[in-house]
Amino acid sequence: MVHPNDYGATLDGIRLDPAVAALRPDFAVLVIVADGLRGGPSDARTERLLAEAGRTVEHQAPEPHVEAWREAYRAFGAKPSRTRNSLEALLRRGAGLPSVNRLVDIYNAVSVRYRLPVGGEDLDSYVGSPRLVRAAGGEPFDTVSGGTPVTEHADPGEVVWRDDAGVTCRRWNHRQCVRTRLHEDSRRGLFLLERLDPMPLADLRAAGDELIRLLDPATVATRLIAAEKTVEVS
Repeated sequence: MVHPNDYGATLDGIRLDPAVAALRPDFAVLVIVADGLRGGPSDARTERLLAEAGRTVEHQAPEPHVEAWREAYRAFGAKPSRTRNSLEALLRRGAGLPSVNRLVDIYNAVSVRYRLPVGGEDLDSYVGSPRLVRAAGGEPFDTVSGGTPVTEHADPGEVVWRDDAGVTCRRWNHRQCVRTRLHEDSRRGLFLLERLDPMPLADLRAAGDELIRLLDPATVATRLIAAEKTVEVS
């Protein structure tokens, strides 16, 4: 568990495996650590945000950022036609974006509106620091299949987010584990906004600003990481 006063250490501890940077040197992630979140079930406000985001989806229009992520998935051996990044999965829902809970609804709405993958995690459920790595193979991933808890294992070379306890998100940004999901009682969150070319870094920052505004946390800190170097900490 991350100590409440240790946000600087949390941000400093985030690591990007050089093997991932070599795979996509255009990759950047904006990390947001937020305290004092107001969770709870989906409400009229978050359902409105999802509906407004869903109306921006043009199913026939090309989505350059979606194609960039498809290429990234192919680079580590995933089949994007079968394993969709989180952004593409949401865009395919169009106007029917699902409501989950207040916090998840907010970051999903931002993901669709700004056309980039966004993940949200319960910081109190983390063990050690987050890092984005290419898996050795066999790292545990807790999930649910057919309503039953199961443990999957990462494939060798797969790009995963993980902590000391195991994989927190498989295939880069395809599917989160159960252990670190944001729930209605979550008060401290870790949000990951990920981009590839051709998305400008300015758009990534704008999405982060919008997410922070909508979450309205008591305390927030951010770190922007690109490839093998830290770009900005605030």
